[in-house]
This record gives sequence, structure tokens and C-alpha cells, in this order.
Amino acid sequence: MDMNLAAYEERARNGPCFVCAFLRGDPDYRHETVYEDDAHIAFLDRWPTLPGRVLVAPKAHVEHVVRELDEAAYTRLMLVVRRVALAVESALLPERTYLLSLGSQQANAHLHWHIAALPPGVPLERQQFHALMAENGVLAPTPEETATLTTRLRAALG
Repeated sequence: MDMNLAAYEERARNGPCFVCAFLRGDPDYRHETVYEDDAHIAFLDRWPTLPGRVLVAPKAHVEHVVRELDEAAYTRLMLVVRRVALAVESALLPERTYLLSLGSQQANAHLHWHIAALPPGVPLERQQFHALMAENGVLAPTPEETATLTTRLRAALG
């Protein structure tokens, strides 16, 4: 699946909230769910720059990682992020696991955490921010690879 970066940016800026659309079942915003509880959802990134990149979000439309969550809600969310990150590490055995909260009021405003597993052996100049930027390319896993990874992650999550 080829990513059109300009079309992605346009949709992120002017389309519906991608997390809310996904949760409503909008087929244009379909993702593979790997974990769900009453307040959180974790799903495979549609445009992964690293294998097994997973997004974790509260189901409620929250936009600010710190000021819109009380301490208990923030702690619950971070425990889900940790649980999913441990499953990603178990399934993929990365050299490093990156955790980032991205988005802004201009695009992808719904609070979400990226869990990105850096495979062993990636040259230093292709790690860190370089490995996370869609401008440097996205992966195109096959449906079979996606299904296998989803199964492995769900199993690791119990």
C-alpha cells in the first residue's frame, strides 16, 4: 500500500478525528485492534515506519496528554501503554522501544501514543526520529503479515 504523504496530511488536517472515526466503525479509518478495554484502544498503525508500530488512545476524545487527564486517568492510560509496549517487545524483540505522544491541534488532535519497536541492526543514522518519519518511507505489510502480527500481539497481551 503506497502512502500519499500530501493526501495523508490533508486528511489529518481536514478530515474527521481518525481515532473517533475508527471507533465509530468508519471503513475509511479501519485499523487492526490488538487491545481494548472500557476506556482504551490499541491498534496497528496504518502507515508504520517500523514493524509492529502500535497506537494506544483513550476512547474518549481527549486532546491534551497532561491537562485533560486527571492523575488516575493518566496513570491508567500509561499502564495500558506499558502493557502494549511489553507485548510489542515480546513479539518483536526490538533493540529499543520508542514511546511518543504525537499530534497537535492542527492535525491528529486525539491523544494517542505511538509504540515503535526499533529492530536490531538498524544503522544509527536511520534510528530515532529518522525511523519515525513517514517522509523516510512507510512499510507495506501484506494482509497475512498483518494478521500474523495481530495474532502474536493479542497472544502476548493475554
